[in-house]
Amino acid sequence: MYMWILTKRKIVGILSVAFALTILLGLFLNKNVSVSSQSRKLPIYSVNTNEKKIAITFDAAWTNQDTQDLIDILKKHNAKATFFIVGDWAEKFPESVKAFYDAGHTIANHSDTHKAFSKISYNEIKEEIVNCNKKLEAITGAPITLVRAPSGDYTDQSLDVCKELNMTMIQWNCDSLDYTKISIDEIVNRVIKGTSNGAILLFHNGVDNTAPALDRILTELKSQGYSFVSVEDLIYKEDFYIDHTGKQYKNS
Repeated sequence: MYMWILTKRKIVGILSVAFALTILLGLFLNKNVSVSSQSRKLPIYSVNTNEKKIAITFDAAWTNQDTQDLIDILKKHNAKATFFIVGDWAEKFPESVKAFYDAGHTIANHSDTHKAFSKISYNEIKEEIVNCNKKLEAITGAPITLVRAPSGDYTDQSLDVCKELNMTMIQWNCDSLDYTKISIDEIVNRVIKGTSNGAILLFHNGVDNTAPALDRILTELKSQGYSFVSVEDLIYKEDFYIDHTGKQYKNS
């Protein structure tokens, strides 16, 4: 009977093969992790452009006392903004939705009841978006094409819903943090420093310091040569890709 005797040389050989297989397995797993992370779906955070244009956006979910102030300030600076509006808010303040729309601003979807998309099902996300669309369209008569997840809490599932509904999800790359009750100076400095070509700026209506800060911000950015366009006019509608930071690029 043949007996396989382990010599020192054979042991070293076996260990070497095992070590090599371990390395290969690690590389394979890392590669899969890398591919998986790169394949995660992303909304649009900003746009790659050589033009000095940016998008001013507001999330509307609280009060409406500054509606006319915001309209007047935006008009003063020839700025077109995009208002992401919660359906419940639209029901409470339909006159504000109509006022923003009549002033030439874009009305967009911010869910119906501001439920976190990461905590609800595909069908519930769809219901949140569809119900909000119905309320906004009933007020303005215009189709809604843009959506922002409540608190920016998007998921792959919510992006799949947007694709099904032929809508585009929008985030932001410059947060004013106005809702945190920071001072007007802090809001102004933060936004000015965070602005560059193709930026999407986030503000909130119904916050005490937002309107006065916005006036100063637009004055300064206009002096730097920026123009203020709606998100619809900033983003690419077709033949584009989004990098790992959420920046949208036109395919060359």
